[in-house]
Amino acid sequence: MFIYWVSFCLTATILLHMDGPVFAEWVALHDQYQSHPLQTAYIDPATVHREGNMVEVSTLIDWKAMQGGRTPTRFYSTQLTKQLNCKEGRFRTLSATDFYGHMGTGEIIGGGSYPSEGHWVAIEPGTINDGLRQAICGKE
Repeated sequence: MFIYWVSFCLTATILLHMDGPVFAEWVALHDQYQSHPLQTAYIDPATVHREGNMVEVSTLIDWKAMQGGRTPTRFYSTQLTKQLNCKEGRFRTLSATDFYGHMGTGEIIGGGSYPSEGHWVAIEPGTINDGLRQAICGKE
């Protein structure tokens, strides 16, 4: 009985110290990196794949209001696969998929892979990508 109580207390403590809601495996980035009031950015820590200075991770943007205007391709969330060069402070998007539902659920509306071998972008301070870098690269 004591072990169950300790396990419950540990789980509750971890959940109380997180910056936002957690849905399945998605963990919200710290508030300071949430760049738009109508969206929340998440990472999936289970998808972090590191090879030297290169890190690949799945991210999710969940919108509070439907995106896409009046087009038939409206969506509430976008799941992205990003690759970061931790040492050089650059990133690129490898794929993006839009979903009709929140948190990457519902019908797939659009998206696909982005062959961006040479399309690296500098990570700007205070952005979502900076939050990703802080979360998965640490202090390199």
